[in-house]
Amino acid sequence: MRAYVFTDASLSRHAGQFVWLALDFENSRNAAVVKRLKVSGLPTFFVLDPTTERVAIRWLGGMTLPQVGTLLESGLTAVQLAMAPADWAQKDRVMDAYLNSLSNSDQHEKVVELARERGRQVGRTTAGFSMATFGLGDALELPKENPKRAETIADFEKLVLAMVRDPGITLAADDRSGGYIQLMDARDDAGDKEGKAKIAAEWSAFLDGEAAKAKTPEQRAVFDPHRLSAYIEIGHAEKAIPMLQQSEKDFPDDYNPPQRLAIALHELKRYDEALAASDRAMKKAYGPRKLRLFATRTDIYLGRGDSTSARQTVDEALRYARALPDGQRSETTIASLQKRLTALGGRGAPMGASTK
Repeated sequence: MRAYVFTDASLSRHAGQFVWLALDFENSRNAAVVKRLKVSGLPTFFVLDPTTERVAIRWLGGMTLPQVGTLLESGLTAVQLAMAPADWAQKDRVMDAYLNSLSNSDQHEKVVELARERGRQVGRTTAGFSMATFGLGDALELPKENPKRAETIADFEKLVLAMVRDPGITLAADDRSGGYIQLMDARDDAGDKEGKAKIAAEWSAFLDGEAAKAKTPEQRAVFDPHRLSAYIEIGHAEKAIPMLQQSEKDFPDDYNPPQRLAIALHELKRYDEALAASDRAMKKAYGPRKLRLFATRTDIYLGRGDSTSARQTVDEALRYARALPDGQRSETTIASLQKRLTALGGRGAPMGASTK
């Protein structure tokens, strides 16, 4: 860290924001500090509130350069939140950004703690719903061996369920829909198939109701992806067919409707129709998102037992992924495609091979 990460020039943008201090935790002179900071392993990195000297954020273990940036930015936000007046108009927005940053850096216990604390302050409000969903999402990410995991999930699940059903709380339809998705994740985590099915049915009915209120094709199509997922969850993918066929007519240049139609038809085992829809989508798609269409197409071929075409499709996707320009090409995606191709018994084109 000291030799390769902290020497990077890009960290100079944080100059003047932090006072840097390194402590030898094995030196007896620092024993009191080690105890106060509750150091459980090495290396550990902290951002301290300069006013209270309390830990604003901590990170156990080594970090990459981007992770250092996340730690510093999250720590700065935490300190600013602590110093802000109770009625600060931007507090909820900044809190959401802060919790998102913590969650993305796998600090799930911290998210749960802050979501519970802030949730008690704001109650059953728009901000309270945000805290409940943050809390539930990150509670589900806690280690299975955490003794408070089940209780924490149950507490937040109860909050999300109550608020997602409360029309008195002002929420965007997609936020309410996201709450239903989290509730299904919680039931799935508990192995409760019946409970998950009930939530899925309620979710589907909610989405149908929202779509019925739409005044334009654009407003109605906003709900297409969630409605498709809901119909698949309740075992009625056929309900998505008319909806997606209409969207394809309304938006003839958009690859999304035929791509979603391909997914629905695949679920129904109508493989020839699914491939036809996939053909239409492939002609319209471009950029990194086209890789999702390759994945759907591969699944369709596998569904109808055509492993040769499935391998050819993954190989084509691999060539396409490698040909993407810098900024769009993902080495992680390329590695994943290569792994899938190998699992299907293929080798793939060597690096540098023509993609023509």
